[in-house]
Amino acid sequence: MSKVDLSIDGMTCAACVRRVETVLKKIPGVNDASVNLAARQAALDIDDTALNAELKDKLLAAIDKAGFVGQIQEPDAAPHSLQEKSAQEIQTLKHEFWIAALLTLPVFVMEMGGHMVPAFHHWLMGVISLSTQHLIQALLTTLVLIWPGRHFFTHGLRALSRGQPEMNSLVAVGAGSAWLYSMVVVFLPTLIPESARHVYFEAAAVIVTLILLGRLFEARARGKTGAAIEHLIGLQPKQARLLDQATGLETDVAIESVKPGDILRVRPGEKIPVDGQILQGHPFIDQSMITGEPVPAELAPGDDVAGGTINTTIGFTLRATHTGSDTVLARIIRMVQSAQNAKLPIQATVDKVTAIFVPVIMAIAVLTFITWYALTTDISASLVAAVAVLIIACPCAMGLATPTSIMVGTGRAAQLGVLFRQGDALQQLKSTCIVAFDKTGTLTQGHPSLTNLQITGEHEWTSNQILQIVAAIQHQSEHPIARAIVDAADAPQPPNASKQTIEHTVTSVQGFEAIKGFGVKASVCVDGQTLAVAVGSAALMRELGMNPAPLEQTVNAWAQMGQTPIHVAINQTIVAIMAVSDPIKPEAKQTIEELHARGIQCVMITGDHALTAQAVAKQLGIDSVQANVRPEDKATVIQSLQTKISDPNKAGKPVVTFVGDGINDAPALATADVGIAIGTGTDVAIESASVVLMSGELNKVVTAIDLSRATLRNIHQNLFWAFAYNVALVPVAAGVLYPVNGMLLSPMLAAGAMAFSSLFVVSNALRLRFIQAVKH
Repeated sequence: MSKVDLSIDGMTCAACVRRVETVLKKIPGVNDASVNLAARQAALDIDDTALNAELKDKLLAAIDKAGFVGQIQEPDAAPHSLQEKSAQEIQTLKHEFWIAALLTLPVFVMEMGGHMVPAFHHWLMGVISLSTQHLIQALLTTLVLIWPGRHFFTHGLRALSRGQPEMNSLVAVGAGSAWLYSMVVVFLPTLIPESARHVYFEAAAVIVTLILLGRLFEARARGKTGAAIEHLIGLQPKQARLLDQATGLETDVAIESVKPGDILRVRPGEKIPVDGQILQGHPFIDQSMITGEPVPAELAPGDDVAGGTINTTIGFTLRATHTGSDTVLARIIRMVQSAQNAKLPIQATVDKVTAIFVPVIMAIAVLTFITWYALTTDISASLVAAVAVLIIACPCAMGLATPTSIMVGTGRAAQLGVLFRQGDALQQLKSTCIVAFDKTGTLTQGHPSLTNLQITGEHEWTSNQILQIVAAIQHQSEHPIARAIVDAADAPQPPNASKQTIEHTVTSVQGFEAIKGFGVKASVCVDGQTLAVAVGSAALMRELGMNPAPLEQTVNAWAQMGQTPIHVAINQTIVAIMAVSDPIKPEAKQTIEELHARGIQCVMITGDHALTAQAVAKQLGIDSVQANVRPEDKATVIQSLQTKISDPNKAGKPVVTFVGDGINDAPALATADVGIAIGTGTDVAIESASVVLMSGELNKVVTAIDLSRATLRNIHQNLFWAFAYNVALVPVAAGVLYPVNGMLLSPMLAAGAMAFSSLFVVSNALRLRFIQAVKH
């Protein structure tokens, strides 16, 4: 399955979105198409076998036939700014609005000025005859409709001819009906009863002008919904300082010309141009753009840095490792764009309504006209009511309700260091009732240290020798506990180590085997003698046929202090036990408390000894613990939690969220309803998780849940007002209040209200920009 992204211009409402999706899905090879009205983009799932240049041409042709303009977005291209396109759209709308306003003003003044100021009416009639006024209004209104208002007719009537009416169709039929009726009154008056010979040129012109104004306001507000993406794109430096190692000369080059392996110089205060590895210098780097944390981090030679972050102190050199579309920043931008273009499950309801909305509104308008005419025989009043129904019922607000909130919510999340890789996670996360945590590297800092080493039984090995043998094996492991043992062996004086001189030399390690969740084993050659060495838990010892029971008292005592016990066996004999302690993250306890305050249960799933896990859980206030669990078995535990949880007081399916490091916990992350991976700043390619926390700070889990709940609450507000607006005002426009209080809704007021509804929805979504992260 391949992904193809398209940019699409010309869409204005939810009906447009549905039409584009329909024509794209009909093309052979397209499995699914999701169109985002706010972003003006479409995301397609294409069969790998069907993806070719011919298919791309068919996609663009289908979009063109539907009345829109499409463009393929190449996946390998570096992310680009939408600001220029947005600015161009705003400029075009501004130009069209002012033309329409200048042409409409005389029409409005001539027709409505006399109603507001009777003296003006008498003066005007003395200067310009009524027939001449009507001719001037006809000319100016026609110019409004065929010049700035032509898009409503070219798009709307074309859609109507295909039996797929949309917002432009409603405007075209409404404004066109008022204009056509008025033209008949002016040029063929005998066709209309004398009592009904009223012109509505001002209604047609004002409708177009107000809708253009509404679109201008909407475009400006919608531009702000992509502010987070624009900010991220703006972080990309334009130049890099290339260092010639042979001559020592530094040259400014375009960022596009930098290749992996190039040596670059970064001066104080400059943005780091591309991803790289520090060669010289100990700078403090502001990594807030990827971690959300404002405090600069001190880095050293060998550390990785991300392009777009800022060097706040001394200059340094780096070797470029990733450039162009492969940089961390480029991948972050693609992740955010992907999440923003996602269609949440809640959108399915909107799609069902919009599929029949415009045809129903047009039917209501026809029924309104027939009913009014049957009751009053006043063709003029019947026309006004029907036009008001058509104009008031624009589905713009419904089309914008969901995508604008998603764009702002996911954009704000990225600014706070939370990346939603999958759009549906944004909706699911709000229903979380259980958060299951991995321990090492998630609840703890992931940098354990060796705290105890005790020899057991009678044998020839000293503690120092055992430490060196174990370290030789653990050199081949990337587990944090393995790193702690290696670091202890490299230290000048390991904890509790014998001060005797090491009498044996480790020459090789063969047959290394990592037994996930249990430990490791290997054959170690010491002074030419091959030893079978196993390092791990008591369960591993029992599995290999040894009895760890005599050491249980010591092991339990260490475990109760939060230390992880490790057994060491040589040639089927347990010769020592070690203990490793991993400090708990300072924000972990507050994170658990924050989750409890939100009614969420906390579970810890770990491969650690049960007593060690219980000790950590007791310190943090975790509700339940699953210990001695292998990484591949964590997925089974997640499944059991998903099966058992049931809360009749919660609406919808209860959600189990798992938080892990994204590597060893991949099966659990994939199995959970929502998988949250703890990132390391530059590690964003965590494929198993649907949410990535760019820093290792655990409180971002609470921030992610808060963002999800706030965004979905915002979507529900938008949908409520979008639907309520139509439910309330369509009957008013049809005239149901006329028998009660004589109220009729003018088509001009209907156009203003329609524009306001879209602006209200976008403005409400923009409130999500002010969500703050949970502090510790």
